[in-house]
Amino acid sequence: MNAPEKSCTALGTLYIVGTPIGNLEDMSLRAIRILKEVHLIAAEDTRHTGKLLHHFQIATPQVSYHQHNWQARTPELMAHLQRGENLALVSDAGTPGISDPGFELVQACVEAEVTVVPIPGANAAIAALVASGLPTDRFCFEGFLPAKGKQRHTRLAALATESRTLVFYEAPHRLGQTLTDLADTLGTDRPLSVARELTKLHETLWRGTLAEAISHFQAHSPKGELTLVVAGQTMPTTPILSDAQLKTQLQVCLAQGLSRSQASRQVAHDTGAARRDLYQLTLELANLKSSAHPPPGIGGRDELQS
Repeated sequence: MNAPEKSCTALGTLYIVGTPIGNLEDMSLRAIRILKEVHLIAAEDTRHTGKLLHHFQIATPQVSYHQHNWQARTPELMAHLQRGENLALVSDAGTPGISDPGFELVQACVEAEVTVVPIPGANAAIAALVASGLPTDRFCFEGFLPAKGKQRHTRLAALATESRTLVFYEAPHRLGQTLTDLADTLGTDRPLSVARELTKLHETLWRGTLAEAISHFQAHSPKGELTLVVAGQTMPTTPILSDAQLKTQLQVCLAQGLSRSQASRQVAHDTGAARRDLYQLTLELANLKSSAHPPPGIGGRDELQS
């Protein structure tokens, strides 16, 4: 048996314990052990967590900790920790602090130099992301969008040019409006995945475009918790041109009477190539021309201007 995990100081330790988001088989052995060993469990809903504790035969006492009482409850929990007692923080499902209560308590622990230990567990955002079929190398978690008004508009506008994959949580009764707002902001052809009831009996993953999603969910009213994974903006790609191709474009500009620096600037704008590299190519063109037709006198020097 593993030895109990304890703080290396006289203070207690706060454990951030991830719990299942639907399927009880996702509860880790470590999470079960920690919940049995701590002095107290701070739960978002003690009735909901009570069912989980009963299932795993955990007798540790609970106290509520949620968005409506965290201001009053945080000092009480800190007092337990400062007496050397170990606490566990759990939410109704998943990892505490991710669109769930927990940040304020963790922040108070950090300020008081109380040890905070994460016990990883299920997370709807990550589960939906990895199953979406959209890029996972870079993503940003947006949680729940503001319900309405200027804050919602501002948040959506800021995401219009986001190139990373976007992950949102949404309630079923607001899904239609959110899909419409995303389509208006990001474009109707933006790909997305809509995950419903992850890890549960009726788990579904729907994939398509925002326009298709609006049509689909108008005809099929969703139920249960939803996670939306939306593709980021596809950045325009500039084709990579060879030196020979770039020289051809430079020659066209030079033939139109542009100076070397002007031609370099124009081709840089058109192709995305570095202007200093392009200017060097204009010098190579001049050297080739000089070798083929030696000038009768000494020519002027065209400087690259900033």
